[in-house]
Amino acid sequence: MHKILHLFKHGWLDHLQIPGYIRQEFLEESVRKNDFSLRIICGIIFAAELFNIARVVFWSQSGLGTRNNRIYFTMYCILILLAVLWLALRRPLRRGPVRLQWAAQYVMTGLIFLWHMGLNTYDLCRDPAAGTTVLTTALLGLALLIQAPPWYSAAQFAVGYLLFRAIMAPRLETGDRLNLTITFVVALAVALAHAHHTGVTLKQQKQIVEINTKLRMLVQLDPLTGLLNKTTVECWAEQMLHSLEHAGSSGGLTLFLVDLDEFKGINDRYGHPCGDHVLVETAEVMRRAFPDAAGLGRIGGDEFAILYDRPISEAQAMALGEELLTGLGQIQWEGRLIGIRCSAGACICTWPPCSYQQLYAETDRMLYQAKENGRGRCCVGRLDHSGALKQE
Repeated sequence: MHKILHLFKHGWLDHLQIPGYIRQEFLEESVRKNDFSLRIICGIIFAAELFNIARVVFWSQSGLGTRNNRIYFTMYCILILLAVLWLALRRPLRRGPVRLQWAAQYVMTGLIFLWHMGLNTYDLCRDPAAGTTVLTTALLGLALLIQAPPWYSAAQFAVGYLLFRAIMAPRLETGDRLNLTITFVVALAVALAHAHHTGVTLKQQKQIVEINTKLRMLVQLDPLTGLLNKTTVECWAEQMLHSLEHAGSSGGLTLFLVDLDEFKGINDRYGHPCGDHVLVETAEVMRRAFPDAAGLGRIGGDEFAILYDRPISEAQAMALGEELLTGLGQIQWEGRLIGIRCSAGACICTWPPCSYQQLYAETDRMLYQAKENGRGRCCVGRLDHSGALKQE
């Protein structure tokens, strides 16, 4: 018994709910589809019920002189009024929350469904041989045209079936009751299949988006350190410079280039696993030392770049360089400090029309100035409005 309940809970019940991570998308898709379907339904209502009104008023011998014709006339007018009400509310509702639109759509479809059940009940009261064509058409139309969450469809068709059993079934032959019961089951199956298909489609779309996002990240990132790769650093810097040039901004940006000192000796002494470990740890140190940088990248074997989307002061640049040097000095391998050092060059660009190639070349000049000055230090330059590099 426990196994049966477990299967029911994790089998059927799972099919009566939309996973939370696509629930909002399912809601939006349902609102979009149902809005289109309700417009079609309203068009059918106008055509069919205006014809029925004309048939009652003008083409029947008694017109509105009989109670029966007046009842039918009133029923047709009620359905037309429901359609008019929906079309009047539809535009204001579209400016409201999706959940409000969703609720309004299902209230309207529920009222239309109840109208068909009421009309068919009256037909059967007048003539037990009238059949259930009106309700059958409404059931299948509801299942085919209106998309609802599985739990809502199950509840709606269950309530409809109970009302049918209470009101209409006593007036039907056994065969008609069985046929209409089958129709309820088929309509529910169609509605559930409709919702399931939409859910599967949305899951696949979300998976595709996630895969594409991961692929874009993989294209942009260095696989070892998780930093931006060289191409992405260049692209981001060029975009920033382009934006500055076209916006006529008086701002700028700052580029750091970092080169690990004697990195080949570390590989030779401790092995390449240690070298990879140093590169990964260097990336972590950079993330801590430059938390508000616009981009951090690995642009070569042991060469890194830090990009700021604004010009920083020379004092800030020197302080950041010192923080980086201190952090690198704490890197350990197998519990021992291995004395990692680096040389860094920074260029503060306040001359937006410059190209990335010029900015990179001037920053590289500062990097090699740091190396010539004895390594383990940071040199800072400024590329001003004249286009000339001034070392700080």
